[in-house]
Amino acid sequence: MPAWSGHPFPLGADFDGQGTNFALFSEVAERVDLVLVDDDGTAREVPLTEVDGFVRHAYLPGTGPGQRYGFRVHGPWNPSCGHRCNPAKLLLDPYARAVDGQIDNHASLFERAGDRPDPADSAGHTMLGVVTDPAFDWGDDEPRRRPYADTVIYEAHARGLTRTHPDVPPELRGTYAGLAHPAVTGHLVSLGITAIELMPVHQYVQDGVLTDRGLSNYWGYNTIGFFAPHNGYAAGGTRGEQVAEFKSMVKALHEAGLEVILDVVYNHTAEGNEKGPTLSFRGIDNASYYRLVDGDWAHYYDTTGTGNSLLMRHPHVLQLIMDSLRYWVTEMHVDGFRFDLAATLARQFHEVDRLSVFFDLIQQDPVISRVKLIAEPWDLGEGGYQVGNFPALWSEWNGLYRDAVRDFWRSEPGSLGEFASRLTGSPDLYAHSRRRPRASVNFVTAHDGFTLRDLVSYNDKHNEANGEDDKDGENTNRSWNCGTEGPTERPAVLELRSRQQRNLLATLLLSQGIPMIGHGDELGRTQGGNNNAYCQDSEVSWVDWRLTDEQQSLRDFCRRLVALRATHPVLRRRRYFRGETVRHAGQPLSDLVWLRPDAGEMTDHDWERDDAHSVGVFLNGDAIAEPDPRGRPVVDDSFLLLFNSYWEPVVFRLPGAAYGERWTVCADTAEPDAGPDETEYKAGAEVTLEARSLVVLARPPRRSA
Repeated sequence: MPAWSGHPFPLGADFDGQGTNFALFSEVAERVDLVLVDDDGTAREVPLTEVDGFVRHAYLPGTGPGQRYGFRVHGPWNPSCGHRCNPAKLLLDPYARAVDGQIDNHASLFERAGDRPDPADSAGHTMLGVVTDPAFDWGDDEPRRRPYADTVIYEAHARGLTRTHPDVPPELRGTYAGLAHPAVTGHLVSLGITAIELMPVHQYVQDGVLTDRGLSNYWGYNTIGFFAPHNGYAAGGTRGEQVAEFKSMVKALHEAGLEVILDVVYNHTAEGNEKGPTLSFRGIDNASYYRLVDGDWAHYYDTTGTGNSLLMRHPHVLQLIMDSLRYWVTEMHVDGFRFDLAATLARQFHEVDRLSVFFDLIQQDPVISRVKLIAEPWDLGEGGYQVGNFPALWSEWNGLYRDAVRDFWRSEPGSLGEFASRLTGSPDLYAHSRRRPRASVNFVTAHDGFTLRDLVSYNDKHNEANGEDDKDGENTNRSWNCGTEGPTERPAVLELRSRQQRNLLATLLLSQGIPMIGHGDELGRTQGGNNNAYCQDSEVSWVDWRLTDEQQSLRDFCRRLVALRATHPVLRRRRYFRGETVRHAGQPLSDLVWLRPDAGEMTDHDWERDDAHSVGVFLNGDAIAEPDPRGRPVVDDSFLLLFNSYWEPVVFRLPGAAYGERWTVCADTAEPDAGPDETEYKAGAEVTLEARSLVVLARPPRRSA
């Protein structure tokens, strides 16, 4: 086969219409062979003899889209020095734009303990890269990057969201094409969702330990290909067709007005520790890609709980991540990223450093700095919990919000004060570094843990189906089963569970910051008490679209609350509230006032009471004091939000006429099917809140913009 010298950039397989340039980085390689694999399994090897800056490269005229390939890397085998080159292992290109196949857990994928590399050839048991054609008709597709204050995120699994949808054709269910179907986009638009955050869609590996138990790595936090859409979610084929299908999905979601955010896993790879399979990075240049234990380079330094961590101070690791991020923005048109275990990305050495090189690269990058950036602000290493400590460009999953809201609605003593901080955007976490409410991504549930329905139905996890004797998953869930564990036919328990779901959803959508809804929570989705369904590619995790009347009612309630938030900027402010006390008589009211049920202003003593479970908050729409994006002053309705997590009804007295002369009901979680009504309360009137319920009252603005 004729091979020209080619060029060392871009890395990976780059098709130019006439042929393909192949380029691979390895600082330790002594020789690299490109392996082309035909449809019948025939393999042809092409030595990459040209080397520039540790990049081996060649150009093959006539080689084009659909061609499968891998690499064999010859070099040192010395695990004690961190080197694990073994040409018997056929390796996946770290820059492959598409991947064909999946590993089969064959023994040849693993190295034997000893002084010599394992001689078994892994060809036929591993994945192959695929040359792709970058051409795609995007039409007039444009980014859908809404202001943060207007964003409502819907966390979804690319397969599980559509796997049982009756209006999606069977052959498209569980695929990128299924996500693009009008039945799915229509549901999201009708909810008022503005952004869909997809759980990992980078090419990932099925863990042999799970497949041996008849399970699978359903969540996909086991990445091996940072440029390739996972081939298991493709309806149209895996020889590059998955790339076009993914692009078509993004285009359809954009046409529906939705942003696309990807959950990305740059903290580790699927190769695990020294006992894991050799699939790509380990065999190419182990010591450059992975963080090894100081003084014991045969072992991996792990802050992720998966066996390895990428070496975040190596320039080629940083280049890999930045190249991948830019590729997904410029070529795949995604609108943002949520970074799994992002604290690991900040570990240049041992400590988490918010000023690490990774964040510097993001800050100065003209492409990545302009998309939505969301951190999961923790990892499993020492000092890994970093909520509130990420740089200014970033938003963060706010785990403290989740915990505080759960505690308040299960009537935990002393939970009221922190609940108030979380409701107002967590200024205690973010304002000190001059960040704004958009820094907080608020959530009550996510993929990891109970669903919303299970949160109010189970005190304990029930993970027996995972095959780990119920030892996996979080033990502290801050859940409450409302009196009965699991399924029940007791009407009072069922009614309370429904109300608690509405309470939690309403709180989420009335809080300052960016709300995130877990897929199916608006439909009352259950996992049967499984709080760690990472291995359940089954009805346990899939969204069930066969809705009862109660589930339809919850969906409609969620729609109304999302619409209420979208209509009123005082419920989604771009800046924090400025004051927490009423000003002197004759002066304008503060932008926010906390009230006791008797209409008196909350005192320090009131906040500190363990038995305080009820509070009201006045949100002053006449005092937003910030212009809209066009510079126009904003004036809005004013609101009274009344919260009662007490187990008995509580009577609230409305404040005096200075706050508002007449108030109308916008929402009441004790009345599931009631939308905004004409019920009107005068200043000073008494409003009875049912046990464990929330009421939203509004009055019109007193002045015009």
